[in-house]
Amino acid sequence: MSVQSNGCGGIKQTGKQQKHMAQKLLLWRTLRAFRVFAVLGLIFGVATIARAEIQFDVFVGYDGTVREASWFPITCEIKNDGPAFNGFIEIIPTTYGKGQSQRMPIELPTGTLKRVVIPMFAANRYPAPWDMQLVDSRGKVRAESIGVRPQRQVGWETKLIGALPRTAAGTVMLRAPKRDQVETKPASARFQTPLFPDNPLVLEGLNAIYLNSETAVALRSSQANALIAWMHAGGHLIVAVEQVSDVTGVPWLRNLLPVEPEDIVSVGNHDELERWLKQATVVTNYPPSAESPKRSSRRNTAVPSAEEAVVGSAFGEQTPDRAFEAAELRVVTGKIRDGRAVVSVEGKPLIITANRGLGRVTTLMFSPEREPFKSWKELPTFWTCMLEVPLDLFVSTDFYSGYGNSVDGIFGAMIDSRQVHKLPVGWLLALLVVYLLVIGPLDRIWLKRINRPMLTWITFPCYVVFFSGLIYFIGYRLRAGDSEYNELHVVDVLPNGERAELRGRTYASIYSPANTKYPMQAAMKFATLRGEYLGSRGGETTDRTTLLHTGDNFKAEVFVPVWTSQLYLSDWWQSGELPLSASLKSVSGGWELTVQNRSGKAIPQARLAMGGFVYEVGEIPADAGKTVSLLRAPATPLRTFVNNNAHHYASTAQQRQYAFGRSSSGRIDDLPTASMVASLLGEMTGDHGGSLVIPPGLDVSSVATRGAVLFAWSPNSAPVPALNQAKTKRTAANTLWRMPVTVGGN
Repeated sequence: MSVQSNGCGGIKQTGKQQKHMAQKLLLWRTLRAFRVFAVLGLIFGVATIARAEIQFDVFVGYDGTVREASWFPITCEIKNDGPAFNGFIEIIPTTYGKGQSQRMPIELPTGTLKRVVIPMFAANRYPAPWDMQLVDSRGKVRAESIGVRPQRQVGWETKLIGALPRTAAGTVMLRAPKRDQVETKPASARFQTPLFPDNPLVLEGLNAIYLNSETAVALRSSQANALIAWMHAGGHLIVAVEQVSDVTGVPWLRNLLPVEPEDIVSVGNHDELERWLKQATVVTNYPPSAESPKRSSRRNTAVPSAEEAVVGSAFGEQTPDRAFEAAELRVVTGKIRDGRAVVSVEGKPLIITANRGLGRVTTLMFSPEREPFKSWKELPTFWTCMLEVPLDLFVSTDFYSGYGNSVDGIFGAMIDSRQVHKLPVGWLLALLVVYLLVIGPLDRIWLKRINRPMLTWITFPCYVVFFSGLIYFIGYRLRAGDSEYNELHVVDVLPNGERAELRGRTYASIYSPANTKYPMQAAMKFATLRGEYLGSRGGETTDRTTLLHTGDNFKAEVFVPVWTSQLYLSDWWQSGELPLSASLKSVSGGWELTVQNRSGKAIPQARLAMGGFVYEVGEIPADAGKTVSLLRAPATPLRTFVNNNAHHYASTAQQRQYAFGRSSSGRIDDLPTASMVASLLGEMTGDHGGSLVIPPGLDVSSVATRGAVLFAWSPNSAPVPALNQAKTKRTAANTLWRMPVTVGGN
């Protein structure tokens, strides 16, 4: 091999060698680039596969719709095709320092698909977002959905119906009101059967549920139990019968309906059905003592009262639907067991309704999803009447808006600690004037008299320190106290044979002498927890809670700032012994009420709401019975009983939020009457008629109108263990039992 010197002690390469080296360098760079791209591709592929291994879908509300001041479901559907792991579903409020953080434990073996329903409270009138994360046991985020929010949110006063139709085309359609405002438009939501909740608490945002009998067969037992429980607690279940076998083949549905289906016949003349729709009238001329049309929209009824002047149809002049009139109806016939027929044609009932606990069931003896109903142009009007949408919405754009303060404030005024005192505004102004006089004219005059003006650099800080200490001392004397925990239980007693299903609302107030977190826990069949809802006008919520779901129950830590009382509410379901039994018997000239107290504690005060009146039942001894003739019992008109107290309670609830004032302001001491009035706020009228936001199920005034409700006050008692797990120096618990009483054949 020949080598040439370059004259500088180096070796000069030939052209052939240089070309060879360039080729090797190019090849090396190409291989390196290939390796880099291969590694990046592998990383990208692994990441893509990892993402594909976990599918995390979130469904908010009822088909994307949520109702203000009520519980609703957040359904998470998770599919894991990768390695098994345990973790949590986390719900994080997007507003820092506000809202409730929730965690739901979940196990995800390989190849599983799980659906989890998480109860969430709509603490706003307008849609609010949350961040949803799937986190493993090491804290690593496996999947997430950021800024999750409902597609639509309606006000607490707006009617909402859910539907389990036979087909997607059978979804309930409603008439549009006069005013085009999203949160006040009546809404409907269609459920997919697999996603229907099995927790009755998250169904309470619905006023009614439409169920096709063909779909009822596909419901799981847990879903059917939730549906039945929701109805007994105040819901309106509307069942359309497709086939006789649909009812006879489903035991829970057969036992629930007020009719025994037997056969299917065709009916030609059905004018009565359209005549029933035309009876949906509105009031345009009220007597001087009656409520204004603006307020009347809160009365969820399509039937006007006797003192109202009825003029015209709420839906205008309806033109006949000739095709529908000419068609024959396919009607199911059968024997009515209880309830009453609302509409009948040729002696055959089309719509039958009956009370069930605090709710009711309505049976449609036809299928609205088949012809000729399917093409009936008045079908949206039919559903609007079935839902009992306030009729004023269809004749005027001037209607009552749902803005207001929450009824939670009334219960807070009942059970907040009495250790906290307020400073009168007059004393506060006097203290401020004295402070200004001392640091201003008095300091100047005094220093000028002793000829030491430069001492102001010493005296002024002394004044500040003195008055700061004085203010702290006054605040300590006014607000410092012992730790205190108070509960008030509002419990609906729903008889179930010899036992009862108890639907409870536990209002819990915690007073803290320091900035402290308090552990809370529930072990009922179903239980949830939320903070006080301030209402549409007062903000969202004061809730600063970390909540861990344990199945259908919870463990939580609630934060209570120093020298304050915080109100929390737990909604729950529990089976238990029957604490009360009651019956009404028709006697000559009236009714006779018989009550049996099985709670083991004396009931010092009881009342019966029935037929537009509130009757005084009086004291019921422990483990004893009492019979009262309603003809002789003291009675007060229902609306008078509510309005004589409700306006005062509403203003008291507002005063409770004020830091200054009289020590007695913001307090309600008559707990039995106040809790009963809070249960009948649907009868509240006048200028303050729209000032209270009422969560679903709390108001039972409609039940008292179509039936009867017994209210029994049991002091110093609780139906379930206390939520608070920390020891407090002071504690109290009281219970209001609310029990529907059967009237006649209803």
